[in-house]
Amino acid sequence: MRSRTSHRRTPRTAQRRVAAVALAGVAALIATAVQSGAATAAPDAATRTASAAAPGSESVKLTPAQRAALMRQADSVKAETAKDLGLGAKEKLVVRDVLKDRDGTVHVRYERTYDGLPVLGGDLIVQGDTAGEADKVVKASRTAVKPATTAAKVPAAKAEAQALSAAKAEKAEGADVDRAPRKVIWAADGKPVVAYETVVGGLQHDGTPQELHVVTDATTGEKLYEWQAVQNGTGHTIYSGTVDLTTTQSGSTYNLTDGARGGHKTYNLNRGTSGTGTLFSGSDDVWGNGSPSNAESAGADAHYGAALTWDYYKNVHGRSGIRGDGVGAYSRVHYGNNYVNAFWSDSCFCMTYGDGSGNANPLTSIDVAAHEMTHGLTSNTAGLNYSGESGGLNEATSDIFGATVEFYANNSSDVGDYLIGEEIDINGDGTPLRYMDKPSKDGRSKDSWYSGIGSIDVHYSSGVANHFFYLLSEGSGTKTINGVTYDSPTSDGLPVTGIGRAKAEKIWFRALTTKFTSTTNYAAARTGTLAATGELYGTDSAEYKAVQDAWAAVNVGTRSGGPGGGGTTFESTTDVAIPDAGAAVTSAITVTGRTGNAPSNLQVAVDIVHTWSGDLVVDLVAPDGTSYRLRNRTGGSADNINETYTVNASSETANGTWQLRVQDVARYDTGYINGWSLTFP
Repeated sequence: MRSRTSHRRTPRTAQRRVAAVALAGVAALIATAVQSGAATAAPDAATRTASAAAPGSESVKLTPAQRAALMRQADSVKAETAKDLGLGAKEKLVVRDVLKDRDGTVHVRYERTYDGLPVLGGDLIVQGDTAGEADKVVKASRTAVKPATTAAKVPAAKAEAQALSAAKAEKAEGADVDRAPRKVIWAADGKPVVAYETVVGGLQHDGTPQELHVVTDATTGEKLYEWQAVQNGTGHTIYSGTVDLTTTQSGSTYNLTDGARGGHKTYNLNRGTSGTGTLFSGSDDVWGNGSPSNAESAGADAHYGAALTWDYYKNVHGRSGIRGDGVGAYSRVHYGNNYVNAFWSDSCFCMTYGDGSGNANPLTSIDVAAHEMTHGLTSNTAGLNYSGESGGLNEATSDIFGATVEFYANNSSDVGDYLIGEEIDINGDGTPLRYMDKPSKDGRSKDSWYSGIGSIDVHYSSGVANHFFYLLSEGSGTKTINGVTYDSPTSDGLPVTGIGRAKAEKIWFRALTTKFTSTTNYAAARTGTLAATGELYGTDSAEYKAVQDAWAAVNVGTRSGGPGGGGTTFESTTDVAIPDAGAAVTSAITVTGRTGNAPSNLQVAVDIVHTWSGDLVVDLVAPDGTSYRLRNRTGGSADNINETYTVNASSETANGTWQLRVQDVARYDTGYINGWSLTFP
């Protein structure tokens, strides 16, 4: 058998697109970034200029063998790593993924078990000079995993019935238990509890295969969480013109097996809804004729889109395959009858594409193929739960890299743009499925964050991150790119200057693979992208400020210089526990590189997690010991403090160690300093 690149021909009268659809002083960088979402990096001792990424800060291209060796190394010291992290005797780590930077820094992603039970929401990432060394850590949950019991008080049958009920409530067809309830520790929502996880199969209301995970408290029977593991979008057919495909020849027969990309195969389901179908093969190396009526045309689209996405991740981000292990997924086309969708499934490690309404428009475009494969990447890295704000980030990640792969393809028949599914005409009027420059143009997606955004469909809550990425790449206002005109607004009415897509995509990929966890929400995504930017470009860089400004422009966090923009920010996200009715505690930030005194409008952003903020007294302490009261005990029942204060510190020398001092002056409630920052306009 041999692999070859073929130049498949399609009629110029029906130019088709091929693809797939679905649509720091970094040493002071923070230790944890999770659901509560803190800030992330302290300033660099030496300021970097805005240009290329810092030497050594980008990930290297690991061969599958090199990756496997690093994973073995991490596995061999996981008990010591767990001890260094302060995990309990019943907690164990399971190595899941590993990345290495050019300077030798290694990032290892772990799952966790407790007393032999999987901990959902217990994933974490450690960063150090060697595999398993934990100089820094990012956790999905800050809470110690110490459930009151591991014994179930309700029968598994109750959890099973509850899961089936949840599926039926979503109008699922043929719902049945695919995986019997298994005992787990649920730690994603705060206090860890013993629970059941039940997986329900069947079909979703639109014909998409279902893999509904339902988590039930094993002591009370309460439903705690649910999410779909099959991740999808919608679309129609698109055309990429004449393209090269890598195929395999065996004797006198050719087939759609890409030996250059992990053995990726493309199958024809021929309207079926199960199994792999039949591998596309034939006596020549020409695939399809550019018409949807020819079954091979959609197969060529999917094969081409998978190859583009593989090459993008390998050549731009140094990742060999979805899992980083050099193994290809596979594609299935012609799923079902009139199925207007496409999806990624972990269970088959594959992408699947329907043929659209009337079976006339296969959902196989470049951005859709990349979108679906990226769901696989996300599943094998951050593992963002496909529900709530983390689900919106999951879906946005697929949109973001769907767009960047389309730009990377440089295909004249399907030029790069910030429109999602623009070729598939799902609306029947020539408009795209989603817009990244102004998501609300589709009538459903959201341009900016608000407190209830986690309760809407993930395909629409994704608009916040999509909008952030567009602003970070291109900036606000009107502009035309590749013939498409965009006009991106900001939630605060202030402009954003873009840093270019090449830098923005590196920041998002690094955040996804080394900072995001299963429970990351929008606040924590800001934290993670700032941490990634600090490592790549420095915390005093134009890129770092642009990330702050782009998030502020979608109502997540503050501008780089406070309300007016500009300025330099120094941050700390080291957790500091606040004792209940105890002595005051402090968190320090060292300011360097400033001249003269602090400003009269010093911005102090405070992020405190506490179950009763009315118990707290909060002060800013200047380097000379002068104290500025930010918040006195106010009473009331509100929890947490997430507020920016303006302090006239013009009598204080700017450089030196500043402290945030917090004291809990009443009993019964607890919390911690999650992070804080000083911004010098």
